[in-house]
Amino acid sequence: MKQAQRLKAVRYDIRGPVLRRAQQMEDAGHQIIKLNIGNPAPWGLATPEPIMADVVHNLGSATGYSDARGIYSARVAVAHKYQIQGATDVQPEDVMLGNGVSELIVMCLQALLDTGDEVLVPSPDYPLWTGAVSLCGGRAVHYRCDESNGWQPDLEHLASRITPDTRAMVIINPNNPTGAVYSREVLEGMLDIARRHGLLVFADEIYDQIIYDRAVHHTAAALAPDVPMISMGGLSKTHRAAGFRSGWLAVTGFGPQDTDYLEGLQLLANMRLCPNVPAQHAIQTALGGYQSINALVTPGGRLYEQREHAWRALTAIPGVECFKPEGALYLFARLDPEIHKIHDDERLIIDLLESKQLLLSHGTGFNIDTPDHLRVVFLAPVDVLDDAIGRLRGFLASYRQ
Repeated sequence: MKQAQRLKAVRYDIRGPVLRRAQQMEDAGHQIIKLNIGNPAPWGLATPEPIMADVVHNLGSATGYSDARGIYSARVAVAHKYQIQGATDVQPEDVMLGNGVSELIVMCLQALLDTGDEVLVPSPDYPLWTGAVSLCGGRAVHYRCDESNGWQPDLEHLASRITPDTRAMVIINPNNPTGAVYSREVLEGMLDIARRHGLLVFADEIYDQIIYDRAVHHTAAALAPDVPMISMGGLSKTHRAAGFRSGWLAVTGFGPQDTDYLEGLQLLANMRLCPNVPAQHAIQTALGGYQSINALVTPGGRLYEQREHAWRALTAIPGVECFKPEGALYLFARLDPEIHKIHDDERLIIDLLESKQLLLSHGTGFNIDTPDHLRVVFLAPVDVLDDAIGRLRGFLASYRQ
């Protein structure tokens, strides 16, 4: 039996051949340090107890289907979140819940794209965006993010990528994999381009509260209430509840002429019946009251200190450079091609895995066009990060392709 032809153009390399090789090695008894995905739970970053308690408390009433958009109390909580962040027009009827942001990404693109339609996607990107555009029959057109400028999007290059087939623009802020937090000036420039060309904006803001130092996250919907936009977030990272698969979207800037798209999105929501109902009961508690992530991302907090430690250790390796992330959970490091002459970064990561039992992610898996980057997740405790980066240092000292 053959797979569908439409899958031939779909790539999701961060869970591709490298991960399969790691699973084979684990099956053979090897102990592997996994710094390849942003999964908080294996590193002891647990879901806050009040969230767990609310889910357990509501289990008895969560055994049937909910409204296809999600339970009302959770949608109210999401609407209030956006109102507080400056998108004051968001109401519960503008909110839809999903089985993680991943499901919502695919649904939103399915509702929009016809064969050959183009979507502007950052490079590097979270690769589900590129893969989902291809899966839905569209074409991902990548715009450059400038490493020399803290990975901020290049507005001139972004504008040059627009064609008559362009339907939408993806903004990932704070950014995975680079850790960039976009300046207000750059973000307003991106939104103005979308406004002038009549593009739908997808604002992936799942890391909006995971920011460090003096960085400020600007909610895109608050800056451009007139631009049709789908803003996305969830509990996976900020509330360390990745396994709940609890995400949401909020619709802003749509006029009467845009209702056809929203009807299509509602159709797809109806077809999946509803999101996971027990996990929906986590949202109201998670978004209300004390936000435990704040203690983790400020000086002395675990994520802050792990970022500091990992960045210093990584950039101490000869020939390794890395923008210090202002947000999210990742270091996206560059291997100086004058010192580390890499022409196949996936091969590099597999060789590292087999030699040092260390699993990282290769840069081209994030749709960057040069094989000289790798991503390190800094969720692990400092002693594990020291061990892992020490293994990488020893490996690079003698590695040749």
